[in-house]
Amino acid sequence: MQSSVLQKEYDFVIIGSGLGGLACATILAMEGFSVVVLEKNHQIGGHLQVYSKHKSIFDTGVHYVGSLDDGENLSQFFKYFGILDKLKMKRMDDDQFDVIRFQDGSQYAYAQGFNRFRETLINHFPDEKVAIETYCDKIIEICEKFPLFNLRVSGENYQMDGDVMGLNAHDFIASLTENERLRNVLAGSNLLYAGVRDKTPFYVHALIMKSYLSGSYKFIDGGSQIAIQMSKVIRAHGGAIYKHKKVVAANYDGAGNVTEVVLENGETFRGKQFISNVHPSVTIDIFGADRFLNVYKNRVQSLENSISTFLVHITFHEKSFEYLNYNIYQHHIEDVWGGIDYDQETWPQTYFVCTPYISKTGQYADSMSIMTYMNSAETAQWSDTFNTAAEQGQRGAAYEQFKKDKEAKVLARIEEVFPGISAKIKAVHSATPLTFRDYIGNKDGSLYGVLKNSNSPARTQINTKTRIPNLHLTGQNISMHGILGVTVSAFVTCFSFVDKEKLIQKIKNA
Repeated sequence: MQSSVLQKEYDFVIIGSGLGGLACATILAMEGFSVVVLEKNHQIGGHLQVYSKHKSIFDTGVHYVGSLDDGENLSQFFKYFGILDKLKMKRMDDDQFDVIRFQDGSQYAYAQGFNRFRETLINHFPDEKVAIETYCDKIIEICEKFPLFNLRVSGENYQMDGDVMGLNAHDFIASLTENERLRNVLAGSNLLYAGVRDKTPFYVHALIMKSYLSGSYKFIDGGSQIAIQMSKVIRAHGGAIYKHKKVVAANYDGAGNVTEVVLENGETFRGKQFISNVHPSVTIDIFGADRFLNVYKNRVQSLENSISTFLVHITFHEKSFEYLNYNIYQHHIEDVWGGIDYDQETWPQTYFVCTPYISKTGQYADSMSIMTYMNSAETAQWSDTFNTAAEQGQRGAAYEQFKKDKEAKVLARIEEVFPGISAKIKAVHSATPLTFRDYIGNKDGSLYGVLKNSNSPARTQINTKTRIPNLHLTGQNISMHGILGVTVSAFVTCFSFVDKEKLIQKIKNA
């Protein structure tokens, strides 16, 4: 155990190296603070992690990203971090970055940019011009109300605006048109936020749609390069990042401030301020449930998380399947909101398909990823097992068989979409809610953290400040999930320590 007499005291100790933790560390290190990031796993990056199987590279969470056209918000954030020109990216097809596809084989393209997006849809639905234009205008209107997404410091307080926070996505889209197919096309990519018909707010839909319409890109050879480039910036500014450092507890002074965090191996890290990039309910466990008010603790621990996923990775035989420079949202049922309450017999009813862009294979796909919904209850019988690269464990033969059975169902569906694809497959493997739970560190493998709810929007708002004076939160549960949402959340967290007017100006000038 390190002697606390000699031990360095950091300005900031950050728990978790997901994008939120890395972005906070980058901002604070660039602003001259001493920072250390502690990661329990073997690889930094949270959902940015990639892994390799059968010599193919697979992303765990980041399959494509929006808002990267020049001058767009994420592009400016990445310029400010000094990493934009170091990221290897491929712009997705202008006329279709996403394709919404139905059981009858009909498909509808989302084109890049609002004008092209509008025109393409009006071509499909010429009688619905007014509905489509109203939909696009509403997205722009709602997104305007979120200052940071527009690189502004202040504006109306959207968090208190019931018309913004309480507007339901499904209901608003349904109000625009009687045309069922158009409704389903407009909401067809709702797997991006695990949309729930009677809960998902329209602002979640709007911020995500606008982001992808403002420049959709894939990361060449995987999304982990974001984490790698950020870690270089952190270290260049004197920050430190340590892996295999699992934080399990904290020590306090008489005034109730955290003085240090305690690792599983007994080691300690001292700090003036602490930022947790871990799910809020896990953060409460680490820092001591008795330190939080019961009303807060009960609210956070009872919040519903978004559903988890079953992710199938296919490796292709060489030069057997052409690379797709767009994604497919496949719906085998007419109602695009219905797949989340899936029926075991006909599962998977709805799923996302993409082919990663790998530089060495170019026009051919090296692999394909298919993501569909899976409730964590399906893997509950193995919930006492644990398995990551850092801590390897076994889940047993029954679990492996469970995965094989599920893979077979997914592959049977994919064969319907791409007849003959089975003959091109060299290898298949998959990840379940338990995989995501173990790597991401939440309790149920939820992909997008706390489920936002238009019926009680304030209840799902989580402040960056906690009752512990020097403990702060960041990550996907604060503002929004996704690369853009989490980056914005990191700036919100850091505004407690840095002049926000000056910081926003630096981002604009980047």
